[in-house]
Amino acid sequence: MGKAKLLRIAPISAVDARRVIRALHYSGKVVNNSQIHLGVFLDGRCGGAMSFGPSMDKRKIQGLVRDTPWNGFIELNRMAFADWLPRNGESRSIGIALRWLKETYKNLQWVISFADATQCGDGTIYRASGFYLTGIKRNNQIWTHEDHGDDVFSRMSLTDQGSTGIKKQAERILAHVVTKGKHCAASNGAASMRRFKDAGFIPLSGFQLRYVYFLDPTARVRLTVPEIPFSEIARRGATMYKGKQGLRAGSIASDAPDDQSG
Repeated sequence: MGKAKLLRIAPISAVDARRVIRALHYSGKVVNNSQIHLGVFLDGRCGGAMSFGPSMDKRKIQGLVRDTPWNGFIELNRMAFADWLPRNGESRSIGIALRWLKETYKNLQWVISFADATQCGDGTIYRASGFYLTGIKRNNQIWTHEDHGDDVFSRMSLTDQGSTGIKKQAERILAHVVTKGKHCAASNGAASMRRFKDAGFIPLSGFQLRYVYFLDPTARVRLTVPEIPFSEIARRGATMYKGKQGLRAGSIASDAPDDQSG
Protein backbone atom coordinates (compact mmCIF):
# COMPACT_ATOMS: atom_id res chain seq x y z
CA MET A 1 0.00 0.00 0.00
CA GLY A 2 3.00 2.28 0.62
CA LYS A 3 2.33 5.98 0.95
CA ALA A 4 -1.39 5.46 0.35
CA LYS A 5 -1.60 4.50 4.04
CA LEU A 6 -0.82 8.12 4.90
CA LEU A 7 -3.91 9.48 3.16
CA ARG A 8 -6.44 11.28 5.34
CA ILE A 9 -10.12 11.55 4.38
CA ALA A 10 -12.13 14.31 6.04
CA PRO A 11 -15.33 16.31 5.48
CA ILE A 12 -14.90 19.56 3.56
CA SER A 13 -17.29 22.33 2.59
CA ALA A 14 -19.39 22.22 -0.57
CA VAL A 15 -17.51 25.29 -1.82
CA ASP A 16 -14.12 23.61 -1.43
CA ALA A 17 -15.35 20.31 -2.91
CA ARG A 18 -16.72 22.06 -5.99
CA ARG A 19 -13.46 23.94 -6.46
CA VAL A 20 -11.48 20.68 -6.33
CA ILE A 21 -13.87 18.78 -8.60
CA ARG A 22 -14.00 21.54 -11.21
CA ALA A 23 -10.21 21.49 -11.30
CA LEU A 24 -9.70 17.71 -11.38
CA HIS A 25 -12.80 16.01 -12.79
CA TYR A 26 -12.68 15.23 -16.53
CA SER A 27 -16.03 16.98 -17.07
CA GLY A 28 -15.13 20.07 -15.09
CA LYS A 29 -18.69 20.04 -13.74
CA VAL A 30 -20.25 19.48 -10.32
CA VAL A 31 -23.57 18.04 -9.14
CA ASN A 32 -25.36 20.86 -7.37
CA ASN A 33 -27.54 18.72 -5.11
CA SER A 34 -24.62 16.82 -3.54
CA GLN A 35 -24.91 16.93 0.25
CA ILE A 36 -21.84 15.16 1.67
CA HIS A 37 -18.32 16.19 0.62
CA LEU A 38 -15.08 14.45 1.60
CA GLY A 39 -11.59 15.69 0.81
CA VAL A 40 -8.50 13.55 0.24
CA PHE A 41 -5.36 14.84 1.96
CA LEU A 42 -1.69 13.86 1.87
CA ASP A 43 0.91 15.78 3.88
CA GLY A 44 -1.58 18.58 4.41
CA ARG A 45 -2.30 18.99 0.70
CA CYS A 46 -5.72 18.30 -0.82
CA GLY A 47 -5.49 15.85 -3.70
CA GLY A 48 -9.09 14.98 -4.41
CA ALA A 49 -12.73 15.09 -3.41
CA MET A 50 -15.79 12.83 -3.30
CA SER A 51 -19.34 14.19 -3.27
CA PHE A 52 -22.42 12.17 -2.30
CA GLY A 53 -26.09 13.06 -2.63
CA PRO A 54 -29.53 11.92 -3.79
CA SER A 55 -29.93 10.31 -7.19
CA MET A 56 -31.57 12.41 -9.87
CA ASP A 57 -34.32 9.82 -10.42
CA LYS A 58 -34.45 8.68 -6.80
CA ARG A 59 -37.75 6.81 -6.93
CA LYS A 60 -36.57 4.66 -9.83
CA ILE A 61 -33.17 3.96 -8.26
CA GLN A 62 -34.75 3.06 -4.90
CA GLY A 63 -36.33 -0.01 -6.50
CA LEU A 64 -32.97 -1.58 -7.30
CA VAL A 65 -32.92 -3.00 -3.77
CA ARG A 66 -36.28 -4.18 -2.46
CA ASP A 67 -37.64 -2.64 0.76
CA THR A 68 -35.09 0.18 0.79
CA PRO A 69 -36.27 3.19 2.83
CA TRP A 70 -36.37 6.57 1.09
CA ASN A 71 -33.26 7.64 3.03
CA GLY A 72 -31.63 4.22 2.82
CA PHE A 73 -29.28 4.84 -0.09
CA ILE A 74 -27.10 7.56 -1.55
CA GLU A 75 -25.27 8.22 -4.81
CA LEU A 76 -21.58 8.93 -5.25
CA ASN A 77 -22.20 11.88 -7.57
CA ARG A 78 -18.64 12.98 -8.25
CA MET A 79 -15.17 11.66 -7.52
CA ALA A 80 -11.94 13.27 -8.69
CA PHE A 81 -8.31 12.66 -7.76
CA ALA A 82 -5.03 14.40 -8.59
CA ASP A 83 -2.41 12.49 -10.59
CA TRP A 84 0.18 12.98 -7.85
CA LEU A 85 -1.67 10.82 -5.31
CA PRO A 86 0.21 7.59 -4.52
CA ARG A 87 -0.55 4.32 -6.26
CA ASN A 88 -3.68 2.66 -4.85
CA GLY A 89 -4.59 6.01 -3.29
CA GLU A 90 -7.89 6.21 -5.13
CA SER A 91 -9.21 2.82 -4.04
CA ARG A 92 -7.98 3.41 -0.48
CA SER A 93 -9.69 6.81 -0.40
CA ILE A 94 -13.04 5.44 -1.50
CA GLY A 95 -12.70 2.52 0.92
CA ILE A 96 -12.18 4.90 3.83
CA ALA A 97 -15.07 7.08 2.60
CA LEU A 98 -17.44 4.11 2.48
CA ARG A 99 -16.50 3.04 6.01
CA TRP A 100 -17.02 6.62 7.20
CA LEU A 101 -20.49 6.70 5.61
CA LYS A 102 -21.41 3.42 7.28
CA GLU A 103 -20.31 4.65 10.70
CA THR A 104 -21.74 8.17 10.37
CA TYR A 105 -25.07 7.54 8.64
CA LYS A 106 -26.62 4.43 10.15
CA ASN A 107 -29.69 4.79 7.91
CA LEU A 108 -27.71 4.16 4.71
CA GLN A 109 -27.79 0.60 3.37
CA TRP A 110 -26.10 0.99 0.01
CA VAL A 111 -24.32 3.37 -2.36
CA ILE A 112 -24.83 3.66 -6.10
CA SER A 113 -22.52 5.18 -8.68
CA PHE A 114 -22.13 5.27 -12.45
CA ALA A 115 -19.04 4.90 -14.62
CA ASP A 116 -18.93 6.98 -17.79
CA ALA A 117 -17.52 4.61 -20.41
CA THR A 118 -18.28 7.23 -23.04
CA GLN A 119 -15.76 9.85 -21.93
CA CYS A 120 -13.76 8.48 -19.00
CA GLY A 121 -13.59 4.84 -17.92
CA ASP A 122 -15.47 1.64 -17.19
CA GLY A 123 -15.16 1.71 -13.39
CA THR A 124 -11.77 0.26 -12.45
CA ILE A 125 -11.84 1.93 -9.05
CA TYR A 126 -15.34 0.64 -8.27
CA ARG A 127 -14.36 -2.94 -8.98
CA ALA A 128 -11.24 -2.53 -6.85
CA SER A 129 -13.34 -1.11 -4.00
CA GLY A 130 -15.89 -3.92 -3.70
CA PHE A 131 -18.75 -2.52 -5.78
CA TYR A 132 -21.01 -4.90 -7.71
CA LEU A 133 -21.73 -4.30 -11.39
CA THR A 134 -25.50 -4.18 -11.94
CA GLY A 135 -25.97 -2.47 -15.29
CA ILE A 136 -24.32 -1.94 -18.69
CA LYS A 137 -26.18 0.12 -21.25
CA ARG A 138 -25.54 2.10 -24.40
CA ASN A 139 -25.24 5.76 -23.54
CA ASN A 140 -27.07 8.26 -25.77
CA GLN A 141 -27.25 11.01 -23.17
CA ILE A 142 -24.01 12.86 -23.96
CA TRP A 143 -24.05 15.20 -26.95
CA THR A 144 -21.60 17.39 -28.82
CA HIS A 145 -21.62 19.41 -32.01
CA GLU A 146 -20.02 17.98 -35.11
CA ASP A 147 -17.85 21.14 -35.47
CA HIS A 148 -17.32 21.81 -31.74
CA GLY A 149 -16.16 18.46 -30.39
CA ASP A 150 -14.48 19.93 -27.30
CA ASP A 151 -17.85 21.03 -25.88
CA VAL A 152 -20.04 18.24 -24.52
CA PHE A 153 -23.49 18.43 -22.95
CA SER A 154 -25.82 16.00 -21.25
CA ARG A 155 -29.17 15.60 -22.96
CA MET A 156 -30.86 16.75 -19.76
CA SER A 157 -28.81 19.95 -19.60
CA LEU A 158 -29.96 20.82 -23.13
CA THR A 159 -33.64 20.23 -22.44
CA ASP A 160 -33.97 21.02 -18.73
CA GLN A 161 -35.22 24.58 -18.21
CA GLY A 162 -33.11 24.85 -15.05
CA SER A 163 -29.67 24.30 -16.62
CA THR A 164 -29.34 27.91 -17.75
CA GLY A 165 -25.55 28.25 -17.63
CA ILE A 166 -24.86 25.11 -19.65
CA LYS A 167 -27.67 25.86 -22.06
CA LYS A 168 -26.24 29.33 -22.76
CA GLN A 169 -23.02 27.65 -23.87
CA ALA A 170 -24.98 25.44 -26.26
CA GLU A 171 -27.00 28.43 -27.46
CA ARG A 172 -23.76 30.16 -28.48
CA ILE A 173 -22.96 27.18 -30.69
CA LEU A 174 -26.47 27.30 -32.12
CA ALA A 175 -26.09 31.01 -32.90
CA HIS A 176 -22.75 30.34 -34.61
CA VAL A 177 -24.01 27.55 -36.86
CA VAL A 178 -27.14 29.53 -37.78
CA THR A 179 -25.03 32.47 -38.93
CA LYS A 180 -23.18 30.01 -41.17
CA GLY A 181 -26.49 29.34 -42.92
CA LYS A 182 -27.50 26.08 -41.25
CA HIS A 183 -31.21 25.91 -40.49
CA CYS A 184 -32.48 24.88 -37.09
CA ALA A 185 -35.95 25.07 -35.62
CA ALA A 186 -36.77 27.91 -33.28
CA SER A 187 -37.18 27.15 -29.60
CA ASN A 188 -40.74 26.88 -28.38
CA GLY A 189 -39.75 26.32 -24.76
CA ALA A 190 -40.44 22.58 -24.93
CA ALA A 191 -37.99 19.96 -23.70
CA SER A 192 -36.98 18.88 -27.21
CA MET A 193 -33.70 18.00 -28.89
CA ARG A 194 -35.00 18.79 -32.37
CA ARG A 195 -33.34 22.17 -32.86
CA PHE A 196 -30.03 20.86 -31.53
CA LYS A 197 -30.19 17.88 -33.90
CA ASP A 198 -31.10 20.18 -36.79
CA ALA A 199 -28.06 22.32 -35.96
CA GLY A 200 -25.65 19.37 -36.07
CA PHE A 201 -25.54 18.12 -32.48
CA ILE A 202 -24.83 14.37 -32.29
CA PRO A 203 -24.67 11.83 -29.41
CA LEU A 204 -21.29 10.44 -28.42
CA SER A 205 -20.88 6.68 -28.75
CA GLY A 206 -20.23 4.76 -25.55
CA PHE A 207 -21.64 3.06 -22.48
CA GLN A 208 -22.79 3.79 -18.95
CA LEU A 209 -22.09 1.23 -16.21
CA ARG A 210 -23.99 1.07 -12.92
CA TYR A 211 -22.28 -0.07 -9.72
CA VAL A 212 -23.70 -0.73 -6.24
CA TYR A 213 -21.84 -1.05 -2.92
CA PHE A 214 -23.61 -2.57 0.09
CA LEU A 215 -22.87 -0.77 3.35
CA ASP A 216 -25.26 -3.29 4.89
CA PRO A 217 -24.25 -6.71 3.50
CA THR A 218 -27.71 -8.14 4.24
CA ALA A 219 -29.23 -5.77 1.69
CA ARG A 220 -27.48 -7.63 -1.11
CA VAL A 221 -30.06 -10.43 -1.08
CA ARG A 222 -32.74 -7.82 -1.84
CA LEU A 223 -31.11 -6.68 -5.06
CA THR A 224 -33.83 -6.80 -7.73
CA VAL A 225 -31.52 -6.92 -10.77
CA PRO A 226 -28.84 -9.50 -11.61
CA GLU A 227 -25.23 -9.01 -10.61
CA ILE A 228 -23.19 -8.86 -13.80
CA PRO A 229 -19.75 -10.53 -14.08
CA PHE A 230 -16.98 -8.02 -14.75
CA SER A 231 -15.98 -10.07 -17.80
CA GLU A 232 -19.21 -8.92 -19.42
CA ILE A 233 -17.74 -5.41 -19.82
CA ALA A 234 -15.23 -6.61 -22.41
CA ARG A 235 -17.68 -9.00 -24.00
CA ARG A 236 -20.08 -6.15 -24.73
CA GLY A 237 -17.32 -3.87 -26.00
CA ALA A 238 -17.74 -1.42 -23.12
CA THR A 239 -14.13 -1.26 -21.91
CA MET A 240 -12.63 2.21 -21.52
CA TYR A 241 -9.66 3.60 -19.61
CA LYS A 242 -8.49 7.21 -19.38
CA GLY A 243 -11.02 8.17 -22.06
CA LYS A 244 -9.84 5.57 -24.57
CA GLN A 245 -12.37 3.01 -25.73
CA GLY A 246 -11.24 -0.62 -25.82
CA LEU A 247 -8.41 0.04 -23.35
CA ARG A 248 -8.25 -1.59 -19.93
CA ALA A 249 -6.39 -0.45 -16.82
CA GLY A 250 -3.03 -2.19 -16.62
CA SER A 251 -3.03 -3.19 -20.28
CA ILE A 252 0.19 -3.28 -22.27
CA ALA A 253 -1.03 -0.30 -24.25
CA SER A 254 -1.18 1.87 -21.12
CA ASP A 255 1.51 2.74 -18.61
CA ALA A 256 -0.95 4.74 -16.49
CA PRO A 257 -1.50 3.72 -12.86
CA ASP A 258 -4.45 1.47 -12.02
CA ASP A 259 -6.89 4.21 -11.15
CA GLN A 260 -9.77 6.15 -12.62
CA SER A 261 -11.04 9.66 -12.01
CA GLY A 262 -14.76 10.08 -12.33
